[in-house]
Amino acid sequence: MSTETMTIRQVCDAFGVTPRTLRFYEAKELLFPLREGQKRLFTKRDRARLKLILRGKRFGFSLEEIRQLLDLYYMGDQQQTQLERTYDIARERLADMEAQRDELTQTIDELRDQIKWGERVLSSAKNLRDAAE
Repeated sequence: MSTETMTIRQVCDAFGVTPRTLRFYEAKELLFPLREGQKRLFTKRDRARLKLILRGKRFGFSLEEIRQLLDLYYMGDQQQTQLERTYDIARERLADMEAQRDELTQTIDELRDQIKWGERVLSSAKNLRDAAE
């Protein structure tokens, strides 16, 4: 990507998002494109923020968490506060995801057991039918 500004269409193409998504993030004060009349121009800073927003969403961070983390960039402490808070949220999110995975694994195992039980019942019923014929 160039260091120049990009139009909404160029950003959409580069990041695989819709114009609606960009306008939504702008309304939520996550992005601050420049305006030339009705035209939105996204700076290098906006594109860097968008990359972080999309990564945060992929990891399951809420938009409010993402906004707070982005705002911490300007604390003036070489991003130490931002990094510490990001680390804390990431660890919490990882723990949540691992718990969800464990619950899903347990549910999958239970469903497999039910399917095996169903197969046995169906097989027994078929054998009884075949024997009666």
